[in-house]
Amino acid sequence: MIKKILVLSGGISKERSISLDTGAQVAKELKKNGYQVKISEPDYNLSKNIKNFRPNVIFNALHGQFGEDGYIQSILESFKIPYTHSGVIASSIAMDKEISKKIFIKNKIKTPKFFTYSYDMISSDLIKKIKKKLKFPVVVKPLNEGSSVNVFICGKKNILKILSSIKTYKKVMIEEFIGGREIQVAVMGNKKLGAIELKPKRKFYDYQAKYNISAKTEHIIPVKLSTKKMKKLLNIALKAHNKIGCKGVTRSDFKFYNGKFYLLEINTQPGMTKLSLVPEIAAYKGISFLKLIQWMLRDASTKK
Repeated sequence: MIKKILVLSGGISKERSISLDTGAQVAKELKKNGYQVKISEPDYNLSKNIKNFRPNVIFNALHGQFGEDGYIQSILESFKIPYTHSGVIASSIAMDKEISKKIFIKNKIKTPKFFTYSYDMISSDLIKKIKKKLKFPVVVKPLNEGSSVNVFICGKKNILKILSSIKTYKKVMIEEFIGGREIQVAVMGNKKLGAIELKPKRKFYDYQAKYNISAKTEHIIPVKLSTKKMKKLLNIALKAHNKIGCKGVTRSDFKFYNGKFYLLEINTQPGMTKLSLVPEIAAYKGISFLKLIQWMLRDASTKK
């Protein structure tokens, strides 16, 4: 029987605050329902915490680099204790936007056109390449961040300035900008859980729109799509989940434009905060926050 849960949260990524919020809310819900819970940072005390607490399952509430990119998963494998979400390889692939998009393309999943940019490219060559391959505006994003951290919509006039401001990444993705509707889909194991549409008041569904209540992003559920279109959308999300090799719960981010769905990325560790989308989709489907967490704990395993 699952009774002792170690919740792993915090970390050193730019999404640390979201991870702490996710971890705290998961821990609170479990404690309220009779579970023994310990929260741990993924630091040098982790091994000692696991050894002393001896959890049945580790709930991985980390987000961003070192938390959902296969790094912490490889460490967790060594403890031989079941942990939630995807394993080492799937986490690594999903977090790398370039590799995951190549897998989407290989499996005939429509995704915005893109190329990667490293800072040794001459500015004039970059502008020519964008005009030829993508056209302005374009989306600039790091290859391995989540929660829309340092994602920008750029025109010809500001792209060089934006690229200069995030040059610590050394290499970024420049992607075709797709307008239209923002729709997110949750998958729960092999189950197509459901979808939600977002109408941000901001320019797009960026970090502030996701986590700042004052941003007033409108959440629409059920999504207004025909039965045929909804079935197609859910099938694409499940296909991406399976082709990447994901486990547990994932959330896929789509744009719907001119009757076509474009998959932007798949998130292997979606948030569990008050503004998070997977718990909202689950609640609409009659699955409480507690039941969702309990399912994730039962689904936990060691895996590569």
